[in-house]
Amino acid sequence: MVLCLRILGFKHQAVFAFSMHETKLRNRDVSDFSLTPHCLTPHLFVPLWRSLSTDRSKPGHPSLAKLTDRGFGIFMKRFHTDSTNRRSFLRIGSVVLAIPFLETFATAKAVAARPPKRVVFLGGGFGFTKDTFYPTKAGRFSEIGMTEGLAPLQRHQDDITMVSNLTNLGATNPHGGSLSYLTGANVAGTPGKRFHNSISCDQLLAKHLGQKTRFASLTLAAKEVDGGQNSGHGSGLSLAWDDSGNPIPGIMRPIDLFYTLFANPNDSREELDARLTKRQSILDIVRLDGSGMKRTLSRGDQEKLDEYFTGVRQVERGLQRQARWADTPKPQAPFDAPSEGLTGEEAIHLMYDMIVIALQTDATRVVTYRQPVCSLLAGMGIKLKAHSLSHYGFSKTRTLASRERDKKCSSLFAHFLDRLKEAKDTDGSRLYDNCIVSYGTNLRSGHELKNLPAILSGGGAKDIKHGRHIVLPDEDTPLANYWLTLMNQANLQVDSFSHSTGTIPELISG
Repeated sequence: MVLCLRILGFKHQAVFAFSMHETKLRNRDVSDFSLTPHCLTPHLFVPLWRSLSTDRSKPGHPSLAKLTDRGFGIFMKRFHTDSTNRRSFLRIGSVVLAIPFLETFATAKAVAARPPKRVVFLGGGFGFTKDTFYPTKAGRFSEIGMTEGLAPLQRHQDDITMVSNLTNLGATNPHGGSLSYLTGANVAGTPGKRFHNSISCDQLLAKHLGQKTRFASLTLAAKEVDGGQNSGHGSGLSLAWDDSGNPIPGIMRPIDLFYTLFANPNDSREELDARLTKRQSILDIVRLDGSGMKRTLSRGDQEKLDEYFTGVRQVERGLQRQARWADTPKPQAPFDAPSEGLTGEEAIHLMYDMIVIALQTDATRVVTYRQPVCSLLAGMGIKLKAHSLSHYGFSKTRTLASRERDKKCSSLFAHFLDRLKEAKDTDGSRLYDNCIVSYGTNLRSGHELKNLPAILSGGGAKDIKHGRHIVLPDEDTPLANYWLTLMNQANLQVDSFSHSTGTIPELISG
């Protein structure tokens, strides 16, 4: 059953669905409120849909016995705002519908509650043109000006910070701009192992910030037609790495992210349950077979198998999380599904827009995005391969193309900041004000691994004053110090991370 409600003559129709469990309804008082035009606007509603039932015999469906009409008529509208979980509900007759949080009907305590922190990491692959992208002196951008490569960010110059003299001390691959970008690990430097990474800082943040969201984190990537090495990203499947240093696969296509975030009308609860049961059954079989095999393996192979089963356990935890959220409907998509072949600039634009929606609806609070390089160049009409373009010093044509790419990357990033500033958070502030956004790569220019680009934005790091280019006094300051500082600003109080030697005082001082 799908309900369409016309609110106070607005031309927009909003579709809502029931999402409260009986335990949440028990002993609740649903108060009466008069509906006034100033308190509701169509854009406040997140469209949801779901079958409704008052049958107490069906698991997962609440009883509405305590919410009878009480003689006020089927069209009497009543609002209840739960201050504990920042959810609002609309009652029409004997039906209760979940709607977005309405601060008009919230208690002062709920309205005053600070929105959660969100953290976004954007990885760019190869670096930028040395002479035209990087500022040559420290200071406020309003005084030193924006370089050619940063010029598209002019309108945000007071809201960005650039930090120089950072180096990922673990990075050794001149084609691996993303390989250990968020981990700091020397992936080839662990004795007895050909390749070994460690947990990325986004996953530490996901454990801290992602406990109450549908997705602990969103891991996004893009398929590079020339491969990870030739795009400047290096190996791996995304920017994210799990507790054991295994790569976390990224969602690569906008259409796949679309169906991850939004309700699919063809997905019934029965189909979801069947998929979860099938996946769990496969994992059970793998675990049984592997346990018997382990006794016959060498010590080295046993370690490999232990790492593999760690991954299996993480998949199981993911399935358990899906099961917990199965009764909470996803929002209805605000636009049609994108085409499957979307790439390059269009894909980045749409990924950015969906990241904003995911953060705004609190589907997640941590996002990583390993952005496309090859398809972006192709869409710009640049016929050079990404790796060839990184050697831009060989000709004027390559240098000009590299500079155009720099401006395009800055333009896309500026669009993302635009969208974060346009979006409203639960307390009416800008979503931007509660986000920490980092953009960069291990590579400075060409194949240089020192003094990498680090651009920071967002108002979520309350101790960081933006609008500056900061040149750190120590060359090769560990990039891990930067991540440690940002994790602390996101209220994850840890003393060290990877090869960190401390936080960056120059970043948090005014």
